[in-house]
Amino acid sequence: MKRIAITGGAQGIGAATAREFASKGHEVVIGDIDATLVAETAAAIASDTGAKVVGLPLDVTDAAAFATFLDEVEAELGGLDVLVNNAGIMPTGPFLEETEGVSDRQIDINVRAVVIGSKLAGRRFAERGHGQIVNVASAAGLVAAPGVAVYCATKFAVVGLGDALDQELSPLGVTVTTICPGYVNTQLIAGVKQPWLVRKIAFVEPEAISNAIVASVEKNHGGLRLVPFRANAMVAPMRLLPAALRHLVAHATGVHDAGVNTDESARQAYRDRTEHLDLATTRSRQTATKKQSKG
Repeated sequence: MKRIAITGGAQGIGAATAREFASKGHEVVIGDIDATLVAETAAAIASDTGAKVVGLPLDVTDAAAFATFLDEVEAELGGLDVLVNNAGIMPTGPFLEETEGVSDRQIDINVRAVVIGSKLAGRRFAERGHGQIVNVASAAGLVAAPGVAVYCATKFAVVGLGDALDQELSPLGVTVTTICPGYVNTQLIAGVKQPWLVRKIAFVEPEAISNAIVASVEKNHGGLRLVPFRANAMVAPMRLLPAALRHLVAHATGVHDAGVNTDESARQAYRDRTEHLDLATTRSRQTATKKQSKG
C-alpha cells in the first residue's frame, strides 16, 4: 500500500487517477483549487472504493500552501510515498491574441507548480531514500502545434524537467516519471478539433492515463511514457522530420489548426473555469505591477 498525493484531483485525469489508486487499496489525498468539488470527489471515491481518500484545497502556485498541503497529507496518511503533479490548464487560440494574464496562468500552473511540487516532495523523498514523483506533461510537450503555443512551451518544460530530475534524483532513491497523454476525453479538449488521424491514434479516455500512472508507480518505473503507446507511431516520426515536412504533414492531417479554430461555445465552460482562477502568483504579480506603476 502506497500513500499518494495528487494535484488537480477534483476532476479529469486527477480524479480518475485517484479512483484507480484507491481501487487498488492505496491511500490518497487529492488537492485542488476548487475546495468544494475536491471534497465531493474525494467523498465519492472513498464511498465507491472503501479506501481512504481525502480532498484538500490547494493552490499549486503558492509554495507555502503547497508545503502545508504536503504536511497535511503526511498527517492524514502517516507519510507520503508518491506525488502526482497533475494540475494543468490549456487555453487555446492565436498566440498574438493571448493576454499576458492567460499566458502567466499557464506558466504558473503548468510549470512553476510542477517545479515547486517536485522540490518540496523531492527533498522529503531524498532525505528518506525513497519516493516517486509523477509529472503529467502532454504529447504537446513532444510535438508542438499552433493555437496552443504557450501550453506547448509549458509541457516541453515539464518533459525536460522530468528527464533531468530522473537522472539527478535516481541516485538518491527518488524515481521521477513523466506521463505524456495524447488527446484525453476531458473538458480540457472541449471544442478542440479532433482530426481523424489524432482521434484514431492519440485519443484516449482519462482512465487510460490513470492506468499508466498507477502501473508506473506500482512498478516503480521512471522515465517518459507516452499514452496511448500507439501515439508513438505519429509522435516519433514527427519529431524526426525536417520542419518543412512536419508542417506539411500537420496541414494535411488537420492537426495544424486544431487549436486555432475551436468551437468557442463548446469551450466556454472550460474558459470560465480556468481563465479566472484566483492564483497566488497572479495576485502577487498584479500587486507588484501596481507598486511599480505608482513608483
